[in-house]
Formats: sequence, C-alpha cells, structure tokens
Amino acid sequence: MEIRVFGNDIERALKNLKRELQKEGLFKEIKKRSSYEKPSEKEKRKQREARKRKRKTVRFKKPVQAVKNKSQAS
Repeated sequence: MEIRVFGNDIERALKNLKRELQKEGLFKEIKKRSSYEKPSEKEKRKQREARKRKRKTVRFKKPVQAVKNKSQAS
C-alpha cells in the first residue's frame, strides 16, 4: 500500500491511509484478535456476517426483467 503526500498535506495523507486500512479490514482484524473468541461465538459471528453479506447482495442486485421467448412471440 502506498499513500502519497502532496504539498506537505500530512492530514490528508493520514485520512487517506486510515480510509485504505478501513477498506482492507485491518481495524476489524485487530479488534477480533485482541481477545480470545470461543468457538461457539466464532461460529455465530461468521453466520451473522454471512447473513449481512447476503442481505447486502440482495439489496444491490439488479432487477431481472422478464424476456419473451422468440418461439412464444411468433
């Protein structure tokens, strides 16, 4: 990862760095590893995250329009 600093604007460079680290999931990973997680809690968390991902994909999925079959149109 590379963050460039233009015109000694350190504040903007730090903001960009934090945004990139957030996208990569570094902060979530650090929080997750900071304490022990029981296997049952780990499984529940993974299921919760999977449900969240599935809801997100359904929400952003493009609607499929019905297409007439050429054989039926004749």
